Amino acid sequence: MDTNFSNYDRAEVLTQALPYIKRYTGKTVVVKYGGNAMVNENLKSQVMEDIVLLWLIGIKVVLVHGGGPEITELMDKLGKKPVFVDGLRVTDRETMDIVQMVLAGKVNKTLVNLLEMKGGKAMGISGMDGRLIEAVPKSEALGYVGKITKVNISAVDDLLERGYIPVISTVGCDAKGNSYNINGDTAAAYVAGALGAERLIMMTDVAGILRDPSDSSTLIPEVTVGEAKKLESDGIVSGGMIPKIDCCIEAINKGVKNVTIMDGRIPHSILMELLTDEGAGTMVVK
Repeated sequence: MDTNFSNYDRAEVLTQALPYIKRYTGKTVVVKYGGNAMVNENLKSQVMEDIVLLWLIGIKVVLVHGGGPEITELMDKLGKKPVFVDGLRVTDRETMDIVQMVLAGKVNKTLVNLLEMKGGKAMGISGMDGRLIEAVPKSEALGYVGKITKVNISAVDDLLERGYIPVISTVGCDAKGNSYNINGDTAAAYVAGALGAERLIMMTDVAGILRDPSDSSTLIPEVTVGEAKKLESDGIVSGGMIPKIDCCIEAINKGVKNVTIMDGRIPHSILMELLTDEGAGTMVVK
């Protein structure tokens, strides 16, 4: 802690956050959480602190999480080699069992426990609970990778109404009892849209949209949906950022006010984005 930071400075920081607290209190904010911010224990602890702080000031926070590195780790232990096509994990039935165990089990309950330890009130559910996320196979080649067909949001609404932080693992289901591996960014976009969320914050392993991917100083702080599509067509947005931008556009088309892509590896980036003038990452707006 900085010993030069006086009580007056602390009070000043809080008063500067007041307009943002007033703006978001009572509103719904969906946070998509995954990647390196999830496997670093110190960062994980700080993210949970940020979420509990937002919850304590009256913001309805919904946490949607992935867990790709943990899935790969368990597959390695079981001697199963991961295969990816266009950035998506090929998911046979055995792999789907592993995905379900890791996401709906270990990762989900670890995050719930952390939120509770930080003073929050959290409840973990998967996309299969209450048929929250209904899906069909995305393609035959990918196996049990799901394409979302419907979101039944009532269970999440009930949890928010009762004062919980819902923690959602991205596993879907169909009418035949099959379970599906759902892309975390896509799931977050659909959930945020179904909730009519004020904000969707997508925590990633990059600073945001960069004009030059090798230079973090070329961060684009804000783009419209139209500008984002042009950045894609011009090739400035490429590779793994394309599906993330598409998810941002999907969320906005479904009624989310704005979406921010930001670097989850930066401590307290959620608070910087929601409660300061400067913000963090790239905001996509209609």
